[in-house]
Amino acid sequence: MAKPGNPFGDFDFTKMMMDPSKLMGEFKFGGGVDMEKLMASQRRNVEALTAANQLALEGMQAVARRQAEIFRQMMEESGAAMKDVMGMGSPEAKAARQTDLTKEAFKRAISNMRELAEMVAKSQNEAFEVINKRVTDSLDELRDTMGNKQPPR
Repeated sequence: MAKPGNPFGDFDFTKMMMDPSKLMGEFKFGGGVDMEKLMASQRRNVEALTAANQLALEGMQAVARRQAEIFRQMMEESGAAMKDVMGMGSPEAKAARQTDLTKEAFKRAISNMRELAEMVAKSQNEAFEVINKRVTDSLDELRDTMGNKQPPR
C-alpha cells in the first residue's frame, strides 16, 4: 500500500544504496523484460569502457616512452653534430655542415612527428573499436531484452 503523501508509492529509495539489482527489481516493466539480462548487458558496457580506457592509457604511455626516446636520440645526435661542426676548419665549411645537419634534423623531426601522430591515431582507433562493438552489441541485447517486439508498421 502506498504511503500517504509519497508519490513514489512503496518504493524504498534506501535500496538504491545497497544493491542496484534489487533497485531494478523494484521497477515493473511490461512486456517480459529480463532484468538479469539487462544488468548483465550493463556490466559488459562497463567492462568495454574499462577496456577502452586501458587501451587509451597504454597508447598514451607508448607515445610518452617514444617521445622520451626521441628526445634522448636528439640530444646524443646534437652533441655529436656539435663536435663534428667544431672540428671543421674554415667558417664556410662549418656553415655548410651546419646547414646539412639542420636539414637532416628537420627531416627527422617531421618523421618523428608523423610516427607519434600515427601511434596516437592507432591507439584512439583501438579504443573506438571496443566502444563501437559494445554499442552495437548493447543495442542488440537491449532489443532482445525488451521482449524482441517489433514496432508496428
